[in-house]
Amino acid sequence: MQQRLSLVLLIFSVFALFHGSNGHNVTRLLAKHPSLSTFNHYLTLTHLAQEINRRTTITVLALDNAAMSALLAKSPSIYTMKNILSLHVLLDYFGAKKLHQITNGTALAATMFQATGVAPGVSGFVNITDLKGGKVGFGAENNGGSLDSFFVKSVEELPYNISVIQISKPLPSAVAEAPTPGPSQLNVTGIMSAHGCKVFADTLLANPEAMGTYEDNINGGLTVFCPMDDPFKAFLPKYKNLTATRKASFLEFFGIPVYQSLSMLKSNNGLMNTLATDGASKFDFTVQNDGEVVTLKTKVNTVKITGTLLDEQPVAIYTIDKVLMPSELFKAALTPAPAPAPEEAADAPKASKSKSKSKSKSKSAPAPESDSPADAPDEDPADQTADENAAVSFRGGRFVPIGLSFLLVFFLL
Repeated sequence: MQQRLSLVLLIFSVFALFHGSNGHNVTRLLAKHPSLSTFNHYLTLTHLAQEINRRTTITVLALDNAAMSALLAKSPSIYTMKNILSLHVLLDYFGAKKLHQITNGTALAATMFQATGVAPGVSGFVNITDLKGGKVGFGAENNGGSLDSFFVKSVEELPYNISVIQISKPLPSAVAEAPTPGPSQLNVTGIMSAHGCKVFADTLLANPEAMGTYEDNINGGLTVFCPMDDPFKAFLPKYKNLTATRKASFLEFFGIPVYQSLSMLKSNNGLMNTLATDGASKFDFTVQNDGEVVTLKTKVNTVKITGTLLDEQPVAIYTIDKVLMPSELFKAALTPAPAPAPEEAADAPKASKSKSKSKSKSKSAPAPESDSPADAPDEDPADQTADENAAVSFRGGRFVPIGLSFLLVFFLL
């Protein structure tokens, strides 16, 4: 009997572990509360719900249908509505109990609006103050310290994952409520030029073919990785050696035809197609993350994402510290081979898996005459094995607790 009880408890523990790992779904949580249906609808319409579901340790300041009606009476665009509602999503956990236990009675919480990168100064922060008489006030930090809204009740809490609490009215913010241009009106190159990527932006503007590809993808979803001015300026001589077709492909390589927030990039490690991907011409790269650091990798080099210039679905723009080089256009630097033994000095070195057998390659960046892509260097087998092993470890990691559990069950029986 004791063994059976232990078995039941063990199986229940494993089930609870994996059930809890599924995360939360804010739309399902709110669907249980009809008085919050309009708020729930606009979280979905603005795609904020997807972002909320990808995050942990988060608080949603929900508005009832009457409060949402007052907000909608101003006829904001869907893009402005997204900014307003993102100010109501705190990047920290505040349950009802914690609201009354704030250190020194007040706290400043960053919001999803601040995380977009478009909120200047502290306009993306919310002041939370525990007032006398059990009341808790909320106010946008750039609103003169005024606490315009108050805690009504706790709606749903999954400590310390997500908390949904209702507040009395929307948080007023002139910055969040300002008219926001639609994606087709976004000046992508202007945003890059104003934030340290002017050389790349100017080069893109000078290439109508590549610029047209970027513009064609803005409405449907676009993510851009722009090299900072200093590294791209140093790279320009190599760029100028490319043919016209290759120049366009190279510039298109820095964009992907889907929207990817930073949290999505962290969770969606793996190969990414780019605007330059076309059939046999892969022009892809690998996204990897180590904690909070996200890198982009080709067979030639690896670069790191250093900042966010824009994160407003359907467009995201990030800065990178170096120029990412596609293997279709550039070769990886060869590791110097050890000096051959004297008796082998007369032997000509053999190319490793190279398609070219008669002509020697340039020692630096290639400047081929034709527009056909250069042969991609073969991947180091050791690197390939390591990547495969990493993938197996990642995919198999979630099954380790299950295997151990069944092993324990075997010994108990």
